[in-house]
Amino acid sequence: MLLAIDIGNTNTSLGIFDGENLIEHWRIATACERTSDELGVLIRQILALSNFDYQKISALIASSVVPQLNFTFQKMSEKYLGQTATFFDATFDFGLQVKYNPPSSVGIDRIVAAAGAIEKYGKPCIVCDFGTATTIDAVNYKSEFLGGIITTGMNLLADALFQNTSKLPKIEIKKPESIIGNSTIHSIQAGIYFGYIGLVDGIIEKMVKELGEKPKVVATGGFAKLIAESSEKIEIVDETLMLESLR
Repeated sequence: MLLAIDIGNTNTSLGIFDGENLIEHWRIATACERTSDELGVLIRQILALSNFDYQKISALIASSVVPQLNFTFQKMSEKYLGQTATFFDATFDFGLQVKYNPPSSVGIDRIVAAAGAIEKYGKPCIVCDFGTATTIDAVNYKSEFLGGIITTGMNLLADALFQNTSKLPKIEIKKPESIIGNSTIHSIQAGIYFGYIGLVDGIIEKMVKELGEKPKVVATGGFAKLIAESSEKIEIVDETLMLESLR
């Protein structure tokens, strides 16, 4: 069995593969203060509770946007799973020509997601990853990763309002029933949610025009399903795209 780990800024996703099939996946909080021992115990407990024998793991691959955690995960993997983790980085050949300046500066999560999306859904493709930050990237029919945009995720928008105003409360990110808010909480939710839909659809529309090609538009990440509910541009929601791309 293969264990794939995607280390994000807020959450870390783990997936178990039997051959090409993702048979189970989990999400835990990304916590820089965790020791390798704490991480090893946690992951072995997760596997045991799902009836997986950690001794049957034959390989571990990982993608990380939190470099300071790489050593912790590597140490955990060796001590608790008996495997040396392979971390993907910009030196790997993903079958994409990276048209980024410089190519090594693009986040590995963006490359992995783009490569997985075109393998699964074809090209050209626009890949939206909605997490702590949001990225929307374009790959053309020549398998060129053209780059894209990076912007604030919805949670960060809500946190910014709460932290930088004296009276606005911290709110749950959700789709409100109406865009016209009849309370402070409703108004903030409407502003963040529907404002974000406008931002996403507007960016995708401009990208499609600039590409000059009709791409598949794929969304992944923690907020993908919520945003796709109201987006007029997102065609596919694939919440396990990153894990499957690592495989």
